[in-house]
Amino acid sequence: MEWSTWLRMPMTVLLVLAALFALATLVQLVMVRQRLHGGRRFAASGRALLCLLFFALTVVLGGMGYALRGYRLLAQESPVVDIDARILSPQRWALTLSWPDGSTRQVQLAGDDWRVEAVVLKWKLPALLSGLPPLYRLDRLSGRYDDPEQEATAPRTVISFRPTDGFDLLSLKRSYPQWLPEVDTVFGSGAYLPLVDEGHYSVSLMRTGALVARPDEATAARIASPL
Repeated sequence: MEWSTWLRMPMTVLLVLAALFALATLVQLVMVRQRLHGGRRFAASGRALLCLLFFALTVVLGGMGYALRGYRLLAQESPVVDIDARILSPQRWALTLSWPDGSTRQVQLAGDDWRVEAVVLKWKLPALLSGLPPLYRLDRLSGRYDDPEQEATAPRTVISFRPTDGFDLLSLKRSYPQWLPEVDTVFGSGAYLPLVDEGHYSVSLMRTGALVARPDEATAARIASPL
């Protein structure tokens, strides 16, 4: 994974800071022990307070970093995922998802179209005025039928990208809004496109929170002229 990709993941920055504060905590522990052995109890008390402070920052930063896994900083337009489609049978598809960090995932989808949704976290004042960029995370991928009646009765496929343990900044905001008063949660608008065999699609997210889905030229030609 490239450094630019790592830096666009707030989880990485927070976990690095947590590691630094953990190291500072260990240093303070050593200094507390030295001062206690030297009989300097008052100096040891001051170092102990610093140790507790650094340990608290380690826990907070580490917890926030873990809660933000999967989130990335949102630039003017950020690539979210690339999708490659292959038909298995009528209205059954094999999809390969490719993320900007190089990871991939194979899934199967039912329907005529694919639809993707993302979660966007924006900030309230004063964090917004400080220039803190929004964060985003891919939320789910689902199949969609062109016929509304079939949509209501046919088998549907929904693939979630949420953390399996439920420990996520979004869930924390919902359960304990008083803990995160600066976070304003916005669900990005879903985007969908028709599925075609050997189709290739790119999904990106605008800074406004709007998802944009684009087929490549060959895929666009197949969508415009279905067999």
